Amino acid sequence: MNLPNKLTVMRICLIPFMMFFYFADFIPYGIGKIVALVIFIVAALTDLLDGKIARSRNLVTNFGKFLDPIADKILTSTVFFMIIADGTIPNPWGAIIVTIIIAREFMVSALRLLAANRGVVLAADIWGKAKTMVQMIALPVSILLAFIYTSGISFNGTFVFVFEIVTYVMLGVATLLTVISGINYLVKNKDCLKEDKHTEENN
Repeated sequence: MNLPNKLTVMRICLIPFMMFFYFADFIPYGIGKIVALVIFIVAALTDLLDGKIARSRNLVTNFGKFLDPIADKILTSTVFFMIIADGTIPNPWGAIIVTIIIAREFMVSALRLLAANRGVVLAADIWGKAKTMVQMIALPVSILLAFIYTSGISFNGTFVFVFEIVTYVMLGVATLLTVISGINYLVKNKDCLKEDKHTEENN
C-alpha cells in the first residue's frame, strides 16, 4: 500500500479515537473534547496530503479513488452526529442539518456511479469545494463550542453567545452550500439520469 492510501486508511482509523475522546466525560475540564479536536485536525490534514502526494508522485490508484471520498464522508458525518448526540447543536436543527448533508452525499455518490458507468468522471466543482471548505471550518468550531459547554470553565456570557452565533451561522452556510452544490451537480449532470439508447432498445 502506497503512502497516500496509508494516509487515507489512517484517517478512517482515527475516527473511533476521536469519538472516544469526544464523549469521554470522565476526563476533567473538557480536555477530551480538545483531544478530539486535535484528532479531527490531524485527520483533515491527511485529506489534504494524500491527494497532493498521490498526484505529485503519480501514485493515484483505483483503491485511493474509491476510499478517499468515503473516508471524507465518514469523518464529517461522524462529527455531525457527535455534536447532535450531545446536544451541542440542538434539535430539530441538528437533525435537519445532518439529514440534508447526508442526503446530498448519497445523491452525489449515486450520480458518480451512474456517470462512471458511462465512462464519465464527475470532478468536484467550485460549489462542492466551497461546501467542503466551510464544513472543515464549521466542524472544529462546533467541537470547540462543545468544549465550552462541558469544560466547567466560567466563560464570559457574551463570549459564549457570540461563539454560539458564529457556530450556528457557519453550520447554516455549510448546509446552504450543501444544497446549492447538490442541485448544481444534479443540473450539470442530468444527462447521467437519462436512459441510454442501448438500454432502451433492450427494454
